[in-house]
Amino acid sequence: MKRLLMLLCAVMPLVASSSLAQDVRYNFDRSADFSKFKTYKWVEIKDATKVSDLVDKQIKDTVDAELAAKGLSKVDGDKADLYIGYQPAIGQEKQFNSYSTGYGYGPGWGGGWYGGGMGSTTTYGSTETIYTGQLALDMYSSAGHDLVWRGVVSKTIDQKAKPDKQQKNLTKAVKKLLKNYPPQVKS
Repeated sequence: MKRLLMLLCAVMPLVASSSLAQDVRYNFDRSADFSKFKTYKWVEIKDATKVSDLVDKQIKDTVDAELAAKGLSKVDGDKADLYIGYQPAIGQEKQFNSYSTGYGYGPGWGGGWYGGGMGSTTTYGSTETIYTGQLALDMYSSAGHDLVWRGVVSKTIDQKAKPDKQQKNLTKAVKKLLKNYPPQVKS
């Protein structure tokens, strides 16, 4: 029983940390020549969820920094190679956590298939709401207004995190989101 409890204590932090990892997905137009995209302009996506001006600025500044590291330049005029927009979303799930405690003899300890031994267990449980943030980034060719790249990153959100921690998480998420931009087209 002690070994089982020690194993459970060792595994739970790993399970908890893996649930906090970011999930990144992306897709792109394989016929697009990404080497020709040098400039971009921010555009609003119709019917996208609006965020506060502060959050909008944080998202755009973070994406701007990562795109600059990739060699893209932001322009304000209509002469951009790409139009870029984003869509934020927050979802929530209920999570039920339970664990049992027990002692004594159970089935198989002398009882076998024809009966169990004596024992007692108590099960404890709790529920919590888990918030998941999602950021979708879309890139459109300015020539044909065709979607050429789309990436989505999602991560659990700590609603009580301080602003510095929120910015750190956003920076990490955007870096992972744009890790495979420009995409490498395999022949």
